[in-house]
Amino acid sequence: MSNNRRKLIKNMLAGSAAIAATPLLGLQSVREDRLPLKGNVKHSVCRWCFGDMPLEQLCVEAKEMGLVGIDLVGPKDWATLKQHQLISTMCNGAEISLTKGWNNLQYHAQLIKNYTEHIDLVAAAGYTNLICFSGNREGMADVVGLQNCADGLKKIMALAEKKGVVIHMELLNSKIDHKDYMCDKTPWGVELCKRIGSPNFKLLYDIYHMQIDEGDVIRTIQNYHPYIGHYHTAGVPGRHEIDESQELFYPAIMRAILATGFKNYVAQEFIPAQQNKLESLRKAIQICDV
Repeated sequence: MSNNRRKLIKNMLAGSAAIAATPLLGLQSVREDRLPLKGNVKHSVCRWCFGDMPLEQLCVEAKEMGLVGIDLVGPKDWATLKQHQLISTMCNGAEISLTKGWNNLQYHAQLIKNYTEHIDLVAAAGYTNLICFSGNREGMADVVGLQNCADGLKKIMALAEKKGVVIHMELLNSKIDHKDYMCDKTPWGVELCKRIGSPNFKLLYDIYHMQIDEGDVIRTIQNYHPYIGHYHTAGVPGRHEIDESQELFYPAIMRAILATGFKNYVAQEFIPAQQNKLESLRKAIQICDV
């Protein structure tokens, strides 16, 4: 075989290898470039929405997407988050349940014990946020439940302030998903914040839930943002993807949130309906990254 022929074959093989590699390089480039986060929003995702996925895998994917943490993760899984340089953006585990909460005096002793222990755990882990719930009405007047919540929560707020932990009560809709839940309107939650009177007590404003029970989301955020410490997202109706398949326009909502000076976390809490759940999450982050 002549030297010229050897050289020709060598060049052809090199060219073929380059061509074969090009799609892979292209895919890698697209993967790296398709989520250029702007840095204005601290993104998170709720663990339970991807409950069929090992937490380890969710952590890897969340980190790759640029998320800072995962919501609704309790103490037993914090070590896994830390291994991936992620945080628990909203800690849980102190609550009894969504239906048995601070509005009912019979649960106060247990809740005070639970939250006292968890405040110490959250602070020791270097985290900030801890969730709580009002509980269901069960025939109780809202004004009575409001005062019961205030009286009970005041008993843990001094410790929360000392430890730098912020207690968040979540607003949930009582029309579709959580029948009879008491903290189902933003003004009720705001009045609770006022009665407690602590900078370490805030509302977790769930956009999905409040669109169902109240609507007027942007105006509500503008009017009550000093009392809101955390946001959850999901599409309405159905609690699925936040894309064009549902009625809310999240880019405008996110711009309104940022306009209030909000610097804390926004967590995706939709239940993916698409087959590629991680791609749905990636798209949701892009939609909210304004």
